[in-house]
Amino acid sequence: MTRARKFADLERALGHRFKRSDLLVRALTHASVRSSRSARPDNERLEFLGDRVLGLVIAELLLDAEPGATEGELARRFNSLVKGQTCAAVARQLGLGRYLVLSGSEADSGGREKTTILADAMEALLGAVFLDGGFEKARSVIRALWAAEVAGLPAIPVDAKSVLQEWAQGKGLDLPKYVVVSRSGPDHAPHFLAEVHIAGRKPSRGEGASKREAEQAAADAMLAREGVWRARRNE
Repeated sequence: MTRARKFADLERALGHRFKRSDLLVRALTHASVRSSRSARPDNERLEFLGDRVLGLVIAELLLDAEPGATEGELARRFNSLVKGQTCAAVARQLGLGRYLVLSGSEADSGGREKTTILADAMEALLGAVFLDGGFEKARSVIRALWAAEVAGLPAIPVDAKSVLQEWAQGKGLDLPKYVVVSRSGPDHAPHFLAEVHIAGRKPSRGEGASKREAEQAAADAMLAREGVWRARRNE
């Protein structure tokens, strides 16, 4: 079987046809084939490169997709998208396992379906795309392959206190101030009642099992009363 026929389906699924076939073969070659009698290059160095390329593209993608997310929220999403299980899942969608070059013993032990091997090969493949086609091509490939993973991320919980502060600033009002009106219940199950004040606006109250929860509820109540939630949720 010619090289063109062997890798045509993979390149089609990947969205990139390699000009340098040696890069593609190296990306698919596991370190288990290394021996003292063979100088055949494996994919470990390409994996190192691909990991960095993937990280940069995913970080950029998240900044575009989540303009209101905090650094912590972005970090959690980033880690979810670049972790080994995610890379292996994308590799399985490409059918990457059947193209891997493994030692006989590794192949016999189920290496083509091992999460770590697939994840490493996926990163190596991205490194190879970067070297063969440049950053723009690598970005295009990653954004396409990771689109379903990004779409499957859970929604970021809305922080009512942050939204209320943003709204008050936009209206030229004083910043919200929170007061705990009361605390009741036993230590193991407390109940808080909080109130939020903005000069020129009627205070709103909220309840919860913690001070933060009660303050969030108070902010939520004021946003609902002022019509902010309705407007934002209809955007």
